[in-house]
Amino acid sequence: MPSRPTQKDVADLAGVSITTVSHVVNGTRAVAPETKAAVLRAIEETGYTGDAIARSLVTGGTRQIGVAISLLANPYFAALMQAIEREAAAAGYTVLLADTHDTVKTEQETVRTLRSRRVEGMLLTPAAGDGRVISELVSLGLPTVLIDRLTMRTDVDQVGSENIQSTSALTEHLAALGHRRIGFVSGMPGLTTSEERTLGYRLGLGRGGLSWNPELVVSGHSSREGGAAATAKLLALPDRPTALVVANDSMMVGVLHEVRRQGLRAGADLALAGFDDVEWSDLVEPPLTTMAQPIEEIGRRAVRLLLARIKDPERPHETVRLPPRLMHRASCGCTAVVSQAPRLERGPHAPKRAPERGTRGLREVGG
Repeated sequence: MPSRPTQKDVADLAGVSITTVSHVVNGTRAVAPETKAAVLRAIEETGYTGDAIARSLVTGGTRQIGVAISLLANPYFAALMQAIEREAAAAGYTVLLADTHDTVKTEQETVRTLRSRRVEGMLLTPAAGDGRVISELVSLGLPTVLIDRLTMRTDVDQVGSENIQSTSALTEHLAALGHRRIGFVSGMPGLTTSEERTLGYRLGLGRGGLSWNPELVVSGHSSREGGAAATAKLLALPDRPTALVVANDSMMVGVLHEVRRQGLRAGADLALAGFDDVEWSDLVEPPLTTMAQPIEEIGRRAVRLLLARIKDPERPHETVRLPPRLMHRASCGCTAVVSQAPRLERGPHAPKRAPERGTRGLREVGG
């Protein structure tokens, strides 16, 4: 039996983003006439709208869930969106997508727009702020699941990656390779993911026998441009770092550009290890050592938690932390690597290190 068409299928055929398809389907924002026409042609060809309408007529109610997420912040979120839509479609729900642009003001507006569309539940990646949007959703009793950026709250369901131990493992690995000056390009201030990965970096320093040095930590503001600026600042230090841990892949793009601009070789002149694992991570030279978030599983678990909350509003709230997976490649400076291995093999020319510390720092984490 052929799979049910999704907004991703429509977007691919029309040559537009999933966000644009969502705006056309749900009327949440004006779209250029020629773009709208292309989307409507793709909808007709794939049969996407017909299936959605048919399910609505049969089941009654909106059978819709809202997703408020920043698609600009990180390529990871686009992949997460695909996983969410697949899981929702399998359960007979359609997805209304709104881009928060990672600002509190836009987040408030998009959440209220989604609520006005009578969604049955909400998936939210909260922007850095005071949490008023979350509190409003909780007080209204609208089933809500926070994704990726988890909080200390116990009155809302949450799903995301384990950030502390995984970032610690990357940092400890670089220390085990002999690096004494390890810099950290942190994410946007105020985000829980930024705070947790910074804490993991500090923990990894301690486990690697190194001291915390605030001059080696610079925020890249979770953006490509910020990553480049942070790298330039770190490399301008009189005693510059020999290795960097980068807190997400958007910033890693900027880091790689700045490293190349300065005529340095990643993995040789400057060791690199990062968080996230977009599809190009193993295509650059050298391939990137990263902690890959379980994007598909995060999307699936978030939708399942939300549907369970819709079905039973009184069920206990859950916070789910899923372990990232080490993707060990060459950018960390190792000469012999085994991708996706929980333990690392030491190359014949790798820097001297204590074997037990190195393998301990690079076991698969979480779980």
